[in-house]
Amino acid sequence: MQANHQDQQPTPGTSVDTGAPRPVPNMPEPPQQGISNGEKVGLILSGLWLFACAAFFIVLGGGGTADSDPLRFVMTMLAIFMPVALIWVAVAAMRSARIMRDESARLQAAIDGMRQTYLQGQQSGAGHAPSQVEKKLDEIAQVSKKTETALATFTSIRPGGVQTDQAATPAMTPNPDAGSTPMAADQASLALGTPVEDLVPPLSIEDFIKALHFPENENDADGFRALRRALADRQVAGLVQAAQDVLTLMSQDGIYMDDLRPDRSKPEVWRKFAAGERGRAVAPLGGVRDRSSLALTAGRMRQDPIFRDAAHHFLRKFDQTFSGFEKNASDADIAELSDTRTARAFMLLGRVTGTFD
Repeated sequence: MQANHQDQQPTPGTSVDTGAPRPVPNMPEPPQQGISNGEKVGLILSGLWLFACAAFFIVLGGGGTADSDPLRFVMTMLAIFMPVALIWVAVAAMRSARIMRDESARLQAAIDGMRQTYLQGQQSGAGHAPSQVEKKLDEIAQVSKKTETALATFTSIRPGGVQTDQAATPAMTPNPDAGSTPMAADQASLALGTPVEDLVPPLSIEDFIKALHFPENENDADGFRALRRALADRQVAGLVQAAQDVLTLMSQDGIYMDDLRPDRSKPEVWRKFAAGERGRAVAPLGGVRDRSSLALTAGRMRQDPIFRDAAHHFLRKFDQTFSGFEKNASDADIAELSDTRTARAFMLLGRVTGTFD
């Protein structure tokens, strides 16, 4: 048994964690109970005073006659014991002050010890496994990088390889003047006189809604196909790009549309908004109640001009695109659209900017 005990002795320069709480270094001992110096001084002064009073009344005859009145007796007792009481009040005050100083020193030593223990734990834990929060942040960063890579590369895939349902209801009413870009103007027609947009199948309502919701993850093939089709439609491409910009900017402040649970509005309210109505009639569209998201977005709108311009551009694009979508969409389609990430961003930014007031 003795040999085993010796084998378990730690070598110099190493530390063994026994699981017991570590003692706080430099912790002063609690004050010892007993008679302090101040109390000793108080006893001496009280004894000297009582001795002086006894000498005055006995030796010098200051006691007076036996038939003294009660008032004189009370005043005499006060004259004798009042100084004694004052002495012990001072002694008690000194004792309280000493206790407070000791407790303050102990508290300061405890704080210093906790700080040293924390710093030592931080240094010793530098090589340990990362915490759950760090792991989660790393996962989010990896997913964001993968999503950005996918969004940057999906435009290089040929849209001709994607088969679309020609019988599907188009999401947008054709409007050659809406969303035109210089590139579209340069490629307005082929050499044989056939417009480019006539060769691209119309975007269906289903693909339109999926595109505005954006792919769930890097494995969402249907979501990326719908997004490619939406970017091939020049009326919808502007809204998709504007939505991507504001979603990216808001994610920098930790605002994610998946965390929002806005109040659902009836399809007729959305149709009123598409018809141009504003104010109380469309106020239910601002159904975002998340205070932190509203506060962060409002602060970003005030402080960041780039974010403010991107937000107003997105609101204009959503207004223009939704007006064309509403004409061909059913109530169920509008209800499904209102649950997309783009629609949630519109409700959040619309409420912050007062669009629904």
